[in-house]
Amino acid sequence: MATKRKVGNLLALAVLSYLARAPMHPYELGRTLRDNGDARSIKFNNGSLYMVVGQLAKAGFVVEQETIRDGQRPERTVYALTDAGRQEQREWLRELVEEPQHEYSAFVAALSLIGALRPDEVVELLSTRLGRLAERRAEIRALIDGTLAEGVHPLFLVEEEYRLALLEAESSFVERLIERIDHPETGWAPIWAQFHGEPADRDEGHAS
Repeated sequence: MATKRKVGNLLALAVLSYLARAPMHPYELGRTLRDNGDARSIKFNNGSLYMVVGQLAKAGFVVEQETIRDGQRPERTVYALTDAGRQEQREWLRELVEEPQHEYSAFVAALSLIGALRPDEVVELLSTRLGRLAERRAEIRALIDGTLAEGVHPLFLVEEEYRLALLEAESSFVERLIERIDHPETGWAPIWAQFHGEPADRDEGHAS
């Protein structure tokens, strides 16, 4: 069972993880997150980053270490991880790795309501989705291969490998779903079409 966290935003976990390496000010944290490609995994902007840092400080997980000024730039407060923050970071990360979480996927929501569309339209939409999934897979494969060619260890690309595996699994699911709807002998299309007030034989033989 997932633990209720004092600061539950996943951006907080990223902040704690980077502060475990060295104290930083929020601007540096944001730059580090972007440089390491974390924006692909965790949604954030400067406003949300500063808000999360404030929440972590209030919870006692980070503490102001010093305030610095670089030339004419505004003063920046450097934050350091506390012992409580280090413990929170490790326990939270362990939980996320060990315990599957229920996630509210937009595609799963669409599938739960898909009967509201006509079967022939659904097959067309799913076919378009297949093409777009293939494009995303190609993009991620190119990103992985290009980064590995630069000498980066595969450990630091494991989240991209996971994304690729999910896209491959989804593509296989969509292909099977199209077959189940459109099969000329056992397909769902004829009875599905009746839900929309169409004759049972309208979609028979509608294999694409």
